[in-house]
Amino acid sequence: METMTQFSLFLAGKPGMLATICRELGKAKINIAALTMMDAQEHGVLRLLASDPDKARPVLRHLNIPLTETDVLTVPMSNRPGAVADVLEKLSAHHVHISYVYCTTGARGGKTVGVFKVGDVKKAMKVISAKRNTNRDMKIKLRRPPATRR
Repeated sequence: METMTQFSLFLAGKPGMLATICRELGKAKINIAALTMMDAQEHGVLRLLASDPDKARPVLRHLNIPLTETDVLTVPMSNRPGAVADVLEKLSAHHVHISYVYCTTGARGGKTVGVFKVGDVKKAMKVISAKRNTNRDMKIKLRRPPATRR
């Protein structure tokens, strides 16, 4: 789990904008780790994570497209049904505000990575990394230690 810089680019509604951005990052040998595109009435919002934000920043600024940067939390998860719900429920139980989330596919070891925009990144990291006590854990703790031979 780590924080990453997310770039949000505000694209005019004309063909080729997304292709231009991706092509320029490709020419600069910058890998796109995750992206999502949403449309609004007057513009689209492209959110992306680059493998090297410091290298991506000047490339994106050179395109003269309005952009903002924000820190997001990236969480490796099992690529299985309910994995995102598990993280969301933990955050919700601790009253961590979630603005949005999107996921990648094909992460290392058959995992997926969730990208979470949360109100309090430090609190979210603490909540997610805390070991959850399950009923099985509680049963193990309640057992008596094995008798020792003398």
